[in-house]
Amino acid sequence: MEKYTWQKQTISPALKIINCPAYDAIKNFHRDPAGAYVLIRCDRKGPFIEVAVCDQKHTITTVFRGHKAQDLYYTMFQYEKKHHLSWFKRPDHMAYLGKELKKAELALKDNEDYIQE
Repeated sequence: MEKYTWQKQTISPALKIINCPAYDAIKNFHRDPAGAYVLIRCDRKGPFIEVAVCDQKHTITTVFRGHKAQDLYYTMFQYEKKHHLSWFKRPDHMAYLGKELKKAELALKDNEDYIQE
C-alpha cells in the first residue's frame, strides 16, 4: 500500500481506505421506521428556511423557522428529545436532513431556487 499521510496525524498500520460507490436515490432509499418526514422550503420574505415535520398520516405537526442549517437541525433534534418524540431513527435520514438544510441555506443566501430532493 502507498504511504498515506494526513497532516500530523498518526496513521494505523491497519488503515483501510474505502472507495465509496455512487449513491442511487432509488435503490438505496429506505424509509425511516419512525414514519416522520420533512418538507423544506425557503421563504424569501422572512428571509428564513422553514421545515415542516409531517407524521405518518401526512399531517404537518410542527414547523421550524431559521436562517442556518445548523440552527434548524440542532433545534429540531433538541425539540424531539425534550418532547420525547421519535421523528428520526435512521442516521441516513438525519444526514439527508442536514444536506437538504445546507442546500436551502445556500439557496436563500444566493437568492436561488431551492428544490428538495
